[in-house]
Amino acid sequence: MEVQRVQAIAYDSLSSETIPPEFIRPESEQPGLTTYHEQNLEVPVIDFGDQDEEKLVQLIADGSSEWGLFQIVNHDIPSDVISKLQKAGKEFFELPQEEKEVYAKPPGSKSVEGYGTKLQKEVEGKKGWVDHLFHKIWPPSAINDQFWPKNPPSYREVNEEYAKYLHRVVEKLLRSLSLGLGLGGHDLKNAVGGDELIYLMKINYYPPCPRPDLALGVVAHTDMSAFTILVPNEVQGLQVSRDGNWFDVKYIPNALIIHIGDQIEILSNGKYKAVLHRSTVNKEKTRMSWPVFLEPPQELDVGPHHKLVSEKNPPKYKTKKYSDYVYCKLNKIPQ
Repeated sequence: MEVQRVQAIAYDSLSSETIPPEFIRPESEQPGLTTYHEQNLEVPVIDFGDQDEEKLVQLIADGSSEWGLFQIVNHDIPSDVISKLQKAGKEFFELPQEEKEVYAKPPGSKSVEGYGTKLQKEVEGKKGWVDHLFHKIWPPSAINDQFWPKNPPSYREVNEEYAKYLHRVVEKLLRSLSLGLGLGGHDLKNAVGGDELIYLMKINYYPPCPRPDLALGVVAHTDMSAFTILVPNEVQGLQVSRDGNWFDVKYIPNALIIHIGDQIEILSNGKYKAVLHRSTVNKEKTRMSWPVFLEPPQELDVGPHHKLVSEKNPPKYKTKKYSDYVYCKLNKIPQ
């Protein structure tokens, strides 16, 4: 059975001013009713090039514990590397449908890798207004060429170049997050898999939507990963939950958005908080984003770090294999 992609549904909906009912969220989730516009939300913006490590560690620790989200500037990834990554991703989604389907996620696959529309169990049959492409970009041993587009021709080169620069950002972030917990500089990196840490690229493609007040691109969630490094395009869409309200996260050109994910919350025994976020869509413009999920190896056991638990601070989370955690979360099974 052929899967209908959101990109095709969006094209068919252009003239109708309506969307299929399976994309209409319940009133408690509709952006038109639940987005708070009374004040701007000042998400932390951190100068990642600050030479004062103690200050940088404190800012990252504060952002991770109070928000679970922050933006970094002066991260040393050249702006042209980011723009080439975005251009190649955009060109892939503009290919004819049959070319994209070559990279479709195989039916019944336990991996998320590939081109697709549905990611997790959908509650009450409701759908997100998004198509996506997943593939691993690091380490080299984890890469599956089957899911790397050959078109546009520059696709592999620009993704490999981005991964090379991203590697430095990840190392520095892990060190800062670790020191911010009072651990050694390498403790957190080792706990999430060391050099086996997986870099999973996802490209989100949110086509124009006639009723952006009723639909969501991606519903409210926290990321399963250790943490996520996201590049958005200039179209507004990321929202975070704060004090029970939904707020837009301001777009800053060339900034990287860092989301604390479930595994870092678990490892920190709750000191760092995974951020609850969602994606809205736009009536006239296509929104795209390029999150890279930093994931432990599938078979790695993840639980509160042993140096952070004691009689006074007992473990708040179960220790379990990352693959088991993912399975439970995608299938809405209580953890």
